[in-house]
Amino acid sequence: MKHDCHYHPGDPAKWHCGECQVHYCTRCMPDADTRQRKALCPNCSKAMRYLGAATEVVPFWNRIGSFFRYPFHSDPLIVIAICTLVPLVAPANLIGILIWLLLALALFKYTYAVINHTAEGHLKPPSVSVAFTGSGFNIVILQLLVFIFMGGLVGAAAMLGGPLLMLLALAFVVLALPASIMVLAMERSVGAAVNPMNLAVLISRIGSPYFLLYGYLILLTLASGVAQDFAHNHFPFWFSQPLSGFLNSTFTLILFNMLGYLLFQYQEELGFASDIQDDTENVDMHQRDRSTRFDADIDMNLKDGNYDRVQGMLKEALKRNRDDALRIGQLYQLLVARNDTTELYHFHPRILGWLASRSDDEGIVSLLGMLEATEPGFKLNDPEIAVRCARCLYQRGQYKPAIRLLQDFHKRFPESDELAPAYLLVAQSLANGLNQWEKATAFLTFIQKRCEKHPLHEQIPVYLAQAETRELLKGPKASFLIQE
Repeated sequence: MKHDCHYHPGDPAKWHCGECQVHYCTRCMPDADTRQRKALCPNCSKAMRYLGAATEVVPFWNRIGSFFRYPFHSDPLIVIAICTLVPLVAPANLIGILIWLLLALALFKYTYAVINHTAEGHLKPPSVSVAFTGSGFNIVILQLLVFIFMGGLVGAAAMLGGPLLMLLALAFVVLALPASIMVLAMERSVGAAVNPMNLAVLISRIGSPYFLLYGYLILLTLASGVAQDFAHNHFPFWFSQPLSGFLNSTFTLILFNMLGYLLFQYQEELGFASDIQDDTENVDMHQRDRSTRFDADIDMNLKDGNYDRVQGMLKEALKRNRDDALRIGQLYQLLVARNDTTELYHFHPRILGWLASRSDDEGIVSLLGMLEATEPGFKLNDPEIAVRCARCLYQRGQYKPAIRLLQDFHKRFPESDELAPAYLLVAQSLANGLNQWEKATAFLTFIQKRCEKHPLHEQIPVYLAQAETRELLKGPKASFLIQE
């Protein structure tokens, strides 16, 4: 069953809190440990259930082309080639028969590994070594025992109830065979694979898609038989035999890949969780970044309408790091949205500095207007912030607001090093923006008299000459000449 994230509709859920009955996506849980499949609910701090890829996996009927391409990856092709071609060159004696049996075991082991591998979320085939190394060869014996048990069940039904009961038993066995193969591949138990209750539960939990898959499997089996019959009837024996073996192995891998993918698709209904792993093997899924956890908490609380809580969280974050630009911006946006002029006034030096760093002239003008409405005659108490904001306003063509911001600067900050830059901005705003050259000349003359020790002092004559000829106040031109 597909579940979307409670806070991000359209994003598939990865975690579910049974206590709160809330689904979360990866954006809500950046600090979750997906490898260990452990996470605590952000709301109640209880352990949550990992959903894996159950909510985002593509239905198997939309991946038919991928199933047919599956055997033609390099690893399964090598396995098929070895198991098909080696018996052709094996000696026609007991050793040859033994080689054939071992390769048949390896091929069947590989096909069952495909089910497990796919069910675990690997969309690429397992490696060649899986077929020829390690344990797991007993799966062929277990499958043989399952077939013997099912045959005995049909025979017993014929003996006890006649042809009608035999047909019913045969119909159930044929219908339950794919489910039995899936259970055997996952449980490695003959008892579980032949238990009618297990098979009925698996079929019922998957529902109608199981019968759709069943139809595909019948078509695959018929296609495999027709292809092999065509090969035997139209090609010589030396060619038809390996071709028939190749076709049989190919269709078997397609079938088992489909069975594994069905388990993967319905993992939530079947009580386990796995994720798509082939694209994330080199990614560290265990992220413990506190900042991302903090952002996720802010996002969820905003969506829940807990604005006071979010405001408190941001203020606490700024106590720990007063110059955190990200948190200042988030607090500013929240305070503006809430029209909280009291908090805007309290945090206005840092917010104005943040706005100036972003060259947000509209934001600066808007905030200054709100502060003026809160405190008529409001003036900035930080000379550096005042000059930064005024420079931003000037560069954006906001000449009058820039001048108002620096009004009476020499009275409010007589000893500030920002006095010369402040009044130079005023002069440039008056001359370049408002065409008031006399006033601009007066401010330049003031700098020349009062700021003799400031580095800008030596450039003032150039500005005065530009003002006299009504040129834009740009200062001295850059020179790249090297004095000898």
